[in-house]
Amino acid sequence: MSNESNQDLVVGLDAGGTRTRAVLASAATGRTLGEAAAGPGNALTVPLSQLTGHLAEAIGRAVSERDRGRVVAVVGGFAGAASGPPAAGSSAAGSADPSEFSGPPDLPDFSDHDPGRLNALAALAEALRRLGVAPRTVGVSSDIEAAFASAPGTPADGLALVAGTGAAATRISDRRCTVSVDGDGWLLGDEGSGFWIGRGAVRAALRMADGRGDPTTLARSVGLALGLPADLLEGAEGVEGVFETHETDGGGAVEGAGGAGALRRHGTGRGAAGAAHWSRARREAFRTRLLPTVMAQPPVALARLAPLVAEAARRKDPVATAILREAVDHLTLAVRALDPRPGERIVVTGGLLGPDGPLAAPLTERLEGLGLTVDRVADGCRGAVALARLGHGSPSQATGTS
Repeated sequence: MSNESNQDLVVGLDAGGTRTRAVLASAATGRTLGEAAAGPGNALTVPLSQLTGHLAEAIGRAVSERDRGRVVAVVGGFAGAASGPPAAGSSAAGSADPSEFSGPPDLPDFSDHDPGRLNALAALAEALRRLGVAPRTVGVSSDIEAAFASAPGTPADGLALVAGTGAAATRISDRRCTVSVDGDGWLLGDEGSGFWIGRGAVRAALRMADGRGDPTTLARSVGLALGLPADLLEGAEGVEGVFETHETDGGGAVEGAGGAGALRRHGTGRGAAGAAHWSRARREAFRTRLLPTVMAQPPVALARLAPLVAEAARRKDPVATAILREAVDHLTLAVRALDPRPGERIVVTGGLLGPDGPLAAPLTERLEGLGLTVDRVADGCRGAVALARLGHGSPSQATGTS
């Protein structure tokens, strides 16, 4: 926490599908002085009251009461939000004076009318009001714009790819998203994301249980992760010995369950054969218990099953391997849709693409094969701080964050 009594301060926020992270930094140097985290911050899927509470908790823990009067700029990178037009005199994200509105009924008329952006602005303004923080500028950007700005040198132009709970690819121009691919949410898109992979794990388990799919250790690991009775899984653990290598159809993929289209669905009933020690009665009971357990949770909660797929793939489970391969295919396709140019920079972020992420190595190879220069960032906090500093001072100040 800051013990310097006279400097101006800025706050950067990374509000994603899993958590909201706040960083307090020096406006002059970008040096980190405090940080904290709270619950999810997706501006479209988290109810406004909860979003406000999570923002207030993260900011309140990162910024002590004695420091709150010196915060001059706040910028949040929000999942589910689009950036607005830059504020006058600023090349940072769109901003507004929080005193201009006190909640949804009094929101000013933003030209883009993006619901996620409006939710983010309303929640952020209310959170700041509760904490007694009155910055000169408040900005909202998308989480991917903030992540892009987190790359070395705070770049203004290039490509960005995020693969965490959700997934999206964008082209960034003058620090704003000008073209987007996917990011369409769990119902319609986010292909290759943590949610998509987690859903693939459940689908693979169900397909093995009813006899349509190949044998996979995911049936047992998914059942245990979701709290199903252990006796329903007796016999499911014996499928490792029946793995076999299948011919591919040109994409190098065997049967998977991650999503539609990219993988060949054999439909040979190898699941039943592979589950010879997993009785039909137990398999039927497994399905009967698994479905309501999954349906009782928010859909995006399936993202927490993605590590099970990564672990199974490390153990050479071909179904899990195919799911991850298909995820890489989807993410690569999203980048290709941006018409990348050889030599362009692409900034990648999200848990699936981190240093130890299950998609990091194969996707980096694909991206470099397109002639792109890959920069990896942890999240959008550093970028949000940089954008806040840009909104407060000269653009040259924002490149020295640490």
